[in-house]
Amino acid sequence: MSQPDLDAWRTQVRQWLTTVLEPARETEATGDLAVFHNLPEDEERLLLERCRVYQRARFDAGYQALTLPGDKGGAGLTAAHVAAFAQEESAFDVPPSTELISVTVRLVGMSVSLFGTTEQRDEYARAFLRTDLLACQLFSEPGAGSDLAAVRTRARRDGEEWVIDGQKVWTSGAQFADFGLLLARTDPDVVKQAGITAFLVPMDAPGVEVRPIRQMSGGASFNEVFLSGVRVPDRLRIGRPGQGWEVATTTLAFERTASGSGNRRKGGTFPDVLALARSLDRTGDPLVRQQLADLYVRTALRAATVDRVARASAAGDKPGPEASLTKLMASDLLSRTGQVAAELMGARISADTGEPGTFAWTQHLLGAPGYRLAGGTDQIQRNLIGERVLKLPPEPRVDRVPFSQLPGN
Repeated sequence: MSQPDLDAWRTQVRQWLTTVLEPARETEATGDLAVFHNLPEDEERLLLERCRVYQRARFDAGYQALTLPGDKGGAGLTAAHVAAFAQEESAFDVPPSTELISVTVRLVGMSVSLFGTTEQRDEYARAFLRTDLLACQLFSEPGAGSDLAAVRTRARRDGEEWVIDGQKVWTSGAQFADFGLLLARTDPDVVKQAGITAFLVPMDAPGVEVRPIRQMSGGASFNEVFLSGVRVPDRLRIGRPGQGWEVATTTLAFERTASGSGNRRKGGTFPDVLALARSLDRTGDPLVRQQLADLYVRTALRAATVDRVARASAAGDKPGPEASLTKLMASDLLSRTGQVAAELMGARISADTGEPGTFAWTQHLLGAPGYRLAGGTDQIQRNLIGERVLKLPPEPRVDRVPFSQLPGN
């Protein structure tokens, strides 16, 4: 299949965007500095609906899942087209997305498209990519976060159904989701990576309980999810039994790409810090100017790296470990941005003095550490880069035995 001319396609995208969005407003800082959403439930639902209206329009126009092969429900374009779309989109007032929208479209929708059956793609993948259905990610557990292959949630076969028992944690948007993409252990007598299977679990199924987790920033965008005797039909199994680890690693690679290069604003940015320095009359300080210059350079380097990784990706390829690089740079930039803002404000950051755009930075500072964990910790990203990109010797592994023989099992 021949690819459309990039410049002509870009013009077509720009013309379409003018029909569904308003031009971006010229503002120096948005005032929304939260890394993770911190909204009351009714406001979160309104935001979700705004996002879904745009996502549906984008899907209907053929601009969703751009690199997904055509036979999997995507547009079959190249990563260069993705970059071009993002550049054109940045000139418009796009509804601010949420973690749940991103997980639905860029993680679960893509994974079901790649690993699902024809029937699953027709019934679920299309609905996820269009956000007619919303899906959360049921991966992490209290004892299986960075070491995701250690999941202890169990699924046992019972005729044409699976019975699932276990607990998941740090699930964004579970209270609003229709389905969850879940990892469960189906064979404890093989090595831990080989005994995992993926399922789509209806979030309103009997035995599913969602408990919000109150964050130190005040919001409750994350949840614990408890599963007690949840019965899931075999037709909702994604991939083969035991293929869950492949589904998980592919989904996490999509997550790292989304985390590192997504369009949704996460926390404060360099323009926000610059505006803060100007409002505090600190731009004449040589040390402050050095900090601002360093932050600007790191921002530019991250943008260049995101673009380079995107352009190096072939159309339809699964994202590789290079996605870890953009995710690592994104989390580091968030932390450094908060540090510079905190040094500029001093005591102002711990008390609301009424000065515009100051106390809001607490939302950034309290959320940035969590971003070092989302999608795999910084340490995991460095391991992936070292072992799979730089080809350094892998760390010693002592868990190459059946899962049932590991301590605690």
